[in-house]
Amino acid sequence: NTLAIIPIISTLHHPRSTEAATKYFLTQAAASAMILFSSMINAWNMGTWDITQMSYTPSNILLSLALALKLGLAPAHFWLPEVLQGSTLLTAFIITTWQKLAPMSLIYMTMNNLPSAILLMLGLTSSAIGGWSGLNQTQTRKIMAYSSIAHLGWMAMIASIMSNIMIMNLVVYLMMTTALFTSLICSKSKTIQDTATTWTTSPTLTIIMMLTLLSLGGLPPLTGFLPKWLVLEELIMQNLTPMATAMAMSALLSLFFYLRLTYTTTLTLSPNTLQMKFKWRFKPTMPFMMVTLSTLTIFMLPLTPLILL
Repeated sequence: NTLAIIPIISTLHHPRSTEAATKYFLTQAAASAMILFSSMINAWNMGTWDITQMSYTPSNILLSLALALKLGLAPAHFWLPEVLQGSTLLTAFIITTWQKLAPMSLIYMTMNNLPSAILLMLGLTSSAIGGWSGLNQTQTRKIMAYSSIAHLGWMAMIASIMSNIMIMNLVVYLMMTTALFTSLICSKSKTIQDTATTWTTSPTLTIIMMLTLLSLGGLPPLTGFLPKWLVLEELIMQNLTPMATAMAMSALLSLFFYLRLTYTTTLTLSPNTLQMKFKWRFKPTMPFMMVTLSTLTIFMLPLTPLILL
């Protein structure tokens, strides 16, 4: 998986993309070595190489930290924004969606053995740092990197409590991130200033981008409210009310920079196009996948009872 994505990151033949590929390789190789080392320690002490049957506590602690490094959970998150900034939008989309599936599947298989306290602290710090660090960003790829860190924090928070909510959270995150990255790729928006000029060429795409951003922020009428609602409800049922309060407060930080993006995208006066035969910018096309995922990202909240059943 790691070896397959490195040529994709370095396709630009630019020093920044080469640096991003090197950082990605070093972090993923170190995390893989930590996973192998944890399984080796467990085999030495317990006599089994089965990763789902790890009962030696130091091995479980090392495995949880290795998976945090692979995913980009805080405080092992420093590589993710830099790698995404040195990549194209399409490569950043692959890193924040497809590349998260393998570590999340490992968490799902070993969640009964991973220390709950470490997962809770990783989730809380990731949600807080992801929201706090994204406040002063102007590049859309770095904003999406910190958005990914914050959402992965919510998944790590609920992983040791209820696995079904974690899987549902992952599916909703993949849908919302795919919809937003598709909108950014179609509009070729690499900075916040680029999103302000989208309205003149494609108002529909701009509206979809605005609603997707609000859904990522977790506002109640939209799909993004569903995972946050269920996670907070489960935390309160497990008598983790202070943790639920801290997660809700950290969600406000993420909501702030989503609202800032929404403001610059739709609520500011964009430059008007010239009254001439040839436009200075072509109208972006809207692929079928983006329309479908955007619809699910916006209107899936009423299906919550069916999902819970």
